[in-house]
Amino acid sequence: QVRVVESGGGSVQAGGSLTLSCRPTGDFFSVLTMAWHRQAPGKQRELVASINTRRSANYVDSVKGRFTISRDNAQNTVYLQMSSLRPEDTAVYYCHRRNIFGGPDYWGQGTQVTVFS
Repeated sequence: QVRVVESGGGSVQAGGSLTLSCRPTGDFFSVLTMAWHRQAPGKQRELVASINTRRSANYVDSVKGRFTISRDNAQNTVYLQMSSLRPEDTAVYYCHRRNIFGGPDYWGQGTQVTVFS
């Protein structure tokens, strides 16, 4: 059974830090491109950061220099380290996995991140 399990959300004061974790199952982790998306109330879901199988990462402009995506292939886990958090980073964060050889995409259930000023 394919699952995408996220953890690490919570509430933090502006300027603080949080780290999200995501552990997908069902495929060899090394063939998965992983990404974090977020959706704020009343807004469309947006791609925050992605990391491919060669550990090349991309970020949306609004989080560059503040967020870092990384992957640990030995632990089958992808992380999103978030620092200098702002109230506008408040959203539900979703982990997404895609197999580079095809097949359906899978999403996690989402984890809430709330940044208060």
